[in-house]
Amino acid sequence: MSTQFNDSTTLKGLVQIYEREIGADIGFVSGNTNRLKEFCAAVNLAWDDYVYLALNSSGRWQWDDSNHTDYPIIKTNLISGQRDYTFTTDEGGNLVLDILKVMVLPSATSTEYDEIYPVDQQQIEAEEIDDDIAQEVGTQGTPDRYDKTANGIFLDPTPNYNATNGLKVFINREPSYFVYTDTTKKPGCPGIHHRYFALKPALDYARRNNLSKYSLIREEVVGFEGDEERGVLGSIERYFSRREKDVRPLLQTEVLIYE
Repeated sequence: MSTQFNDSTTLKGLVQIYEREIGADIGFVSGNTNRLKEFCAAVNLAWDDYVYLALNSSGRWQWDDSNHTDYPIIKTNLISGQRDYTFTTDEGGNLVLDILKVMVLPSATSTEYDEIYPVDQQQIEAEEIDDDIAQEVGTQGTPDRYDKTANGIFLDPTPNYNATNGLKVFINREPSYFVYTDTTKKPGCPGIHHRYFALKPALDYARRNNLSKYSLIREEVVGFEGDEERGVLGSIERYFSRREKDVRPLLQTEVLIYE
């Protein structure tokens, strides 16, 4: 069952679940602006933990918050003579976390994108493993590789043409965070995980206030997050690592070199 942020009518919201978990009266949070702001901040921190787990286990079916109104793809213009392009946020202002794939239009009149491939230019220059690539840096033409540095990419060769939306970048990004005034908005993830966003803040509250329920809440959180030291696989990782039902698992050989 999906769960909205705040539901003071049927008492089924994340706020109300949180109130019950910490042993508070109805309205302890929903009826107090400052406590509601604190809970909202805690939920958004829980979002960061959730995103880390979801992205690390989502395989080739990359997870993205379903509250986003567009896909995790950025398009920007290619500019002749410009090698570096910065990707701090997407078009909606969401922070970019990872760059997964880069494609370019190979000419000013092209309509089909070509994929280009990552290289670590610092590593190449340090080890000089490919003189041809090293010599090509700084030349102009149609980009066929890119280097990721900080929050941007560097194209090689540098484009010698302009192309509208000539650069297409696939990304991971932040979730759509809550604001304390939200009511009907729900976490943009499977409904079976929604309770996590009440339990994680409740765990922090129980720790700070020395609640006797701390251990019980912690075990419920571990059920979602897992515990590597104890060999416990959490339901978040388990869900995302197994949802590619249309992909057939294949056995692959590994080459071992003995010296």
